[in-house]
Amino acid sequence: MRENVKWRRILLSLRNYIVFFLLIAFIITCCMYLFLRTLQQTLGISYTEENIRAAAALTFANVIFLSFLCTVIDTVRRRLMVDRPVRRIVEGAEKLMKGDFSARIKPFRSIGGESGFDMIIDCFNRMAEELSGVETLRTDFIANVSHELKTPLSVIQNYSTMLQSPELSDGQRLDYAKAITEQSRRLADLVTNILKLNRLENQKIYPAAHKYDLGEQLAECLLRFEGIWEKKKIAIDTDIEDAVFVESDDELLSLVWNNLFSNALKFTEAGGTVSLSLTSEGDLAVVKVSDTGCGISQEVGRHIFEKFYQGDTSRATQGNGLGLALVRRVMDIVGGDISVESKVGKGSTFLVKIRRTTDG
Repeated sequence: MRENVKWRRILLSLRNYIVFFLLIAFIITCCMYLFLRTLQQTLGISYTEENIRAAAALTFANVIFLSFLCTVIDTVRRRLMVDRPVRRIVEGAEKLMKGDFSARIKPFRSIGGESGFDMIIDCFNRMAEELSGVETLRTDFIANVSHELKTPLSVIQNYSTMLQSPELSDGQRLDYAKAITEQSRRLADLVTNILKLNRLENQKIYPAAHKYDLGEQLAECLLRFEGIWEKKKIAIDTDIEDAVFVESDDELLSLVWNNLFSNALKFTEAGGTVSLSLTSEGDLAVVKVSDTGCGISQEVGRHIFEKFYQGDTSRATQGNGLGLALVRRVMDIVGGDISVESKVGKGSTFLVKIRRTTDG
């Protein structure tokens, strides 16, 4: 391989020399012909055969020397200005192909300032940085998914094994069957949320926007959880302003409200209160979902919208840490904003802002 590269370089140098030789020979011949012809016509000088031979020999020697000099200069230029940056780029690309996403290429600064190779190197380094981040997310995602799948599967497996015992009472069999059903539902919800999040993150989503009454949608979504708040005896406090219209994708926004209501009811103890308010502030529709639950710390608040992050591990069996990641992604798609205010032991308030439209 190295021998082939060496011969290719020799042939390239020889080709360059021949090209320069022919080019310089042509230029010098034309220049000498014009010079001698003009001199002869102006001064009336005649040239002997001896004069012409001497001039031809000197000119030929000059052509050989100048061709060699230009070849050397061009070879050095190519080695420094072309071969070296190309070699750096190739080495970096080979590392990237082998899975080394930490590969970076040192910028090549030419004498005349930034060259075209520097632009390529800059794009390569940014690409490698993005790939590194994607690879980290992918690795973490796979690790988290594996963990989240393993937990309910282990529970299902254990209860299924215990159900095979002939000594179980009817009450125990019913309890174990309920546990299997609950974990199966959790597993199905996990897969559904993973598919939803993957679609929202990896596809170009164009919201199917249309104008509708946001208050009506909020009320409809909240009523779907009526069985939960009645079972836990949670008080529901609503303050929904009339005729607040938005022009957005109602299907995507329903994901937001369902997740926020679900979390509020999940983290609110029996006898607590969940509040919902909708107001218009300027050209914005502002939705607040508050609860009197356990609240979250500032540290948890900084990570709460990350995938699989669960601030309250005591309730980890009730969720999969994907709900708020879905909410954040939907907000990015529809051009809205979401934030959280919370105090440990006092509860949390999620604040959603969406651009509203004129009434009608």
